Amino acid sequence: MPKQEVRSADLAVPNGHFSQAVTASASGRLVFVSGMTARTGTGEVEGPGDITAQTHQVCRNLKAAVETAGGTLDDIVRVDVYVRNMEDFAAIHAVRRQYFTGVPPASTLVEVSKFVNKDYLIEINAIAVVQDGAGEGT
Repeated sequence: MPKQEVRSADLAVPNGHFSQAVTASASGRLVFVSGMTARTGTGEVEGPGDITAQTHQVCRNLKAAVETAGGTLDDIVRVDVYVRNMEDFAAIHAVRRQYFTGVPPASTLVEVSKFVNKDYLIEINAIAVVQDGAGEGT
């Protein structure tokens, strides 16, 4: 089965050439979630200057994307986390623990010098495995 784009009405339209998420067949279906930032569904940046508020918004965006594909945050098996300041590590993980309450996903976290918007402090992409028969996205 070729990969399919997943679109969530809860997320802003991407401002570049990418999908909010993509599914592909596996033993379940693999869901590849593009880097989520602190953009709300209206495109505004949540919590400029506040890593905790931005991490909450990023996690809500990951949740919206994976749920639209028929899964849950528990289906996320890997995340890559990009941050402007590695000193925010503890605050980021305190928020992540609130969303990833089961077995946490494999993760990489790196500090970067810039994002496409100067107000972004964090971006997370994800890979989920959603069982066959779950929602197909919209």
